[in-house]
Order: sequence, then structure tokens, then C-alpha cells
Amino acid sequence: MTSSAGHPSRRPTIADIAAHAGVSPTAVSFALNDRPGVSARTRTRILAAVAELGWRPNVAARALGGRRADTVGLVVTRPARTLGVEPFFAQLVSGLQARLSADLVALQLLVVEDVSAELDVYRRWAAERRTDGVVVLDLERDDPRPDELVRMGLPAVLLSGDGTPGPVPAVFADDHAAMTSLAEHLAALGHVHVGHVGGVPAYVHSARRATALHDAGARLGLDITTVPADFSQDEAAAATRALLARDERPTAIVYDSDVAALAGVTVLAEAGLDLPGDISVASFDDSELVRLAHPPLTAMTRDTFELGELVAGTVLSLVRGEPVPDVVGAPTPVLTVRGSTGRVPGVAA
Repeated sequence: MTSSAGHPSRRPTIADIAAHAGVSPTAVSFALNDRPGVSARTRTRILAAVAELGWRPNVAARALGGRRADTVGLVVTRPARTLGVEPFFAQLVSGLQARLSADLVALQLLVVEDVSAELDVYRRWAAERRTDGVVVLDLERDDPRPDELVRMGLPAVLLSGDGTPGPVPAVFADDHAAMTSLAEHLAALGHVHVGHVGGVPAYVHSARRATALHDAGARLGLDITTVPADFSQDEAAAATRALLARDERPTAIVYDSDVAALAGVTVLAEAGLDLPGDISVASFDDSELVRLAHPPLTAMTRDTFELGELVAGTVLSLVRGEPVPDVVGAPTPVLTVRGSTGRVPGVAA
């Protein structure tokens, strides 16, 4: 590598960062250690210089000095209000924390507004040596995070992806295969017009699920209509109303999450529709919420706590320098049929 000082193989230093940002080395030290004494504007300029020079902690020196942070970071780019009611996230975090705690490693959680803010957090954590590695959620198309994390030298494990090797290791469950089995279940019950309240279209896992439904629909003769939504109950309810307003109302609706499914069921009840006599409902996520609904909802079941443990174990192996596959396979969610899906009225078995 070539530093700003022109030395071909020398690592950037605090002095290099100071010269690049036009500040004193003391200001750089204060900014990297989150100490008072520098303005927000100066701190931003210093962190930009850190990113541009590719400065990162000397991992070998830290290990020799016993200076590991014993912390794994998780930055979530979702509205905080939705996380409080999302069982999947709660179970995932519980599994992460349980596995990390077994090794006396803490989980540092932060909620931010967008990917740009998330990257800023990673740069700060890398510069300040606050975490040994991070877990990355909700991979997007053309996502800058994996490459940037590699450039920062911050060990990272991605949850999701498309099952192909990328810049950082990924824990991957085949959502495409799972959603295909759900489409086949609905087709076997005689459904033709199927609505789908999807997730955020930019997310790779949301796109894979929508693609799976439409691919299966083309093969099985289903008419699939996808209405994207975020993780909020309000958008799920609005998407459900949009599906009900179609000239050809769906006889079944698939929801990408359990929270969305429950919001949809409320709308269906307000419209006077019974499950499954008038319309069938299925959720991709399984949880206590959908099991306690009336009737209980058909869903794709997986052990999310165990998934969190698998992700945490992968991060710990990566931080320790142990071999980690490019893609770590997680169990594929399996269909659990409950009382919310039934045959289309008038269609013989």
C-alpha cells in the first residue's frame, strides 16, 4: 500500500491522518477515542481522512497486547419502532447474545437511519477499536457495505445474501426454496389469484422471495400480485387494502413477516372476510404471534434463536482467525400448515 507520505509499504499513522485532515495529532487522538475537545465538523473531517487513508488498528499488535475489545457490533438500519414488535429480530438478537456471552463477548447494538450512517458507525468503530467484528443485516442490491468493511479491515459476517461467495462470509438460508414450497401449498389448495405483501424491494432477501413466488406462479399457473411494504404495520395494512381493491380479489395472501401478516388479518376482519373460508393467509415468518392468532397462521418455520447462535459462532471464528467458509449454510425454513389456509370455495379436492 502507499501512504500519503509516499512510503510504499508503511501503514498510515495518526500523523498521516492529522496532515491529511489539516489538524493536530492530538485532535485526531481525541476524535478516534470519542473524547471532547474537537468540534463535530472537525471530527467528521478526521473520520473522512481515516476512511480515505484506509487506516485501521494493527490487529497483530492488539492481539499481542491483549487489547481485543471482546465486543461484536450490530448496526440495524430500520425504524426503531418496528424492531420493538418484531419477534424475528428479538429472537435473532437473543441467539447472538447467548452465543457471544458464552465466550464473555458483548453485543453492541445501534439503530441508524440509513446505510450511509451505518458505514459511518463502522468507520468510527474501526478507528476507535470498539469492536472485534460486526454482523451485517439486510444486504441490498449493489450494497457498498461488504467492500467497505473489507477496506476498513473490520471482520464482518453477513446474514442473508444470495448464496454466492462475496467479499465477506455469509450465513445463508434458502428463502427461494422456502417460498416455493409455500406457493406449491397454495396451488394444491386450488388458489389461482395470490396476493403478496412483500418486504423492502431493495433487500436481496425480499427480492428473492418475490422472485420465488413469481417463478412458482409461472410454473403452477398462479396469478401473483406483489405489493411491496416496509416492516411497519401501517404499510402492511395499506398493501392489504390495495390487494382487496383489485378487480380480481386474491383468494390467498402471503406476507413476508409475521407483523405484516397480523396487520393484514386485522384489515381482512374489518372487511368481513373469514379465514380460511373467504380468504387464506400465510406468513413467511413463524412466531408466537402467528401461532396465537385466530385461526393460527400457516407459516415457514425456523429456529431463529439457533440462527443467531450460528451467526455469532461464525463471527467469533472469523475474529480468531479460524477458517470460515464463504457461505455458511443455515437450515431452510419448512412449511407449517395451520388453520389460516384452506381450499378455495367451490374447488374440488
